[in-house]
Amino acid sequence: MKSSLPIGDAAARFSLPTNVLRHWEDVGLLRPGRDAGGRRRYGDDDLVRIGVIVRSKNAGMSLEQIGVLLDEQAPERHRVLEEHLADLERRMADMERSRRMTEHALRCRSHDITTCPRFRAIMDEVVAGTGRWREAEEPVESGRVSTDRGVQGREAASAR
Repeated sequence: MKSSLPIGDAAARFSLPTNVLRHWEDVGLLRPGRDAGGRRRYGDDDLVRIGVIVRSKNAGMSLEQIGVLLDEQAPERHRVLEEHLADLERRMADMERSRRMTEHALRCRSHDITTCPRFRAIMDEVVAGTGRWREAEEPVESGRVSTDRGVQGREAASAR
């Protein structure tokens, strides 16, 4: 398929405002062709680049990093990608800790997570400057009885 889309159609394809595509062009990430009237026309290769930029931004890459990724001549490409992988690993570990904390909060007898003795012990050390964010203990077993009626209702509904 040979595309030749105006900026509005190209932006809409990725749910972006047109000014984003103009900005990416200004910083050198895109180089769309122009028609006889000087209007931008986005071909298939441009659309692929937009897709790579969108996916890379969603993965946390900066425009500078994306520029290196898209530059076939960039000697630092592997270094940038290795640093990004390390950043992804750190963020994934943080998301896993957040998931476990949320699971605990869902099953905890305390309606306010800040009053939960286990969570509070961790936070008291962090607040005092004697501890650091650390791996939480294993999540509470899902069979644990909760006094939270919302949790009981959600558990009953999910069992249906």
